Amino acid sequence: MSGLTQIVILTLIAGLAMPIGASLAAVERISPRWLETEVRHGVVAFGGGALLSAVALVLVPKGVSNLSPLLVAACFAGGGGLFMMLDIRLAANKTPFSQLTAMLSDFVPEALALGATFTVSAEAGLLLAGIIALQNLPEGFNAFREITASTGFSRRQIVGAFTLMAGLGPIVGVTGYFVLSGYPQIVSGIMLFAAGGILYIVFEDIAPQSRLKNHWAPPLGAVAGFLLGVLGHMAVGA
Repeated sequence: MSGLTQIVILTLIAGLAMPIGASLAAVERISPRWLETEVRHGVVAFGGGALLSAVALVLVPKGVSNLSPLLVAACFAGGGGLFMMLDIRLAANKTPFSQLTAMLSDFVPEALALGATFTVSAEAGLLLAGIIALQNLPEGFNAFREITASTGFSRRQIVGAFTLMAGLGPIVGVTGYFVLSGYPQIVSGIMLFAAGGILYIVFEDIAPQSRLKNHWAPPLGAVAGFLLGVLGHMAVGA
């Protein structure tokens, strides 16, 4: 199997974790009620932890390796600032899509990095695809719950839209493989920009949603999500 075919298949599988997570979230009720509440908040926290691990272990380390401190600061701060303005705009229009924004801003640069990584190491690209898929699963779950709570879209429409979004993976991965593999500085800038935006979203929207009064277990989801990233990072490093 050629490297290009592997990139298309792996990025598509990683992207399909988003509608799979959304489909799991479409299950109406977990009994008893307290368990449903704790699970929902725990998955939100897990997604936040996974996003933090993506920032701390993938996006930032790879991003800073090819840029000067000034460019690192500009890209990272620019991402945070732009996502803040986007959040303000969404809030003004009463359209909270923070989870969806975080999911795509994580998936797109990582798929781009996956394509570029395959030009150096197919094994590292394979492991990175697994990490992306595991991150997209809880993020798809959380984004589905957020959209159903704030819009009139049906479950079928949301899952269908997430399935179409999975098609971004092969497009971006192939772009990274053919176009950006020779421009590591551009890839690094994109990753740092996304990292700044994700960090803003985690602390502005996702972390506050994970808190549940008089319940202490859900925050462990953030620990588990970050641990997932650590183990994946160790596997890639190995």
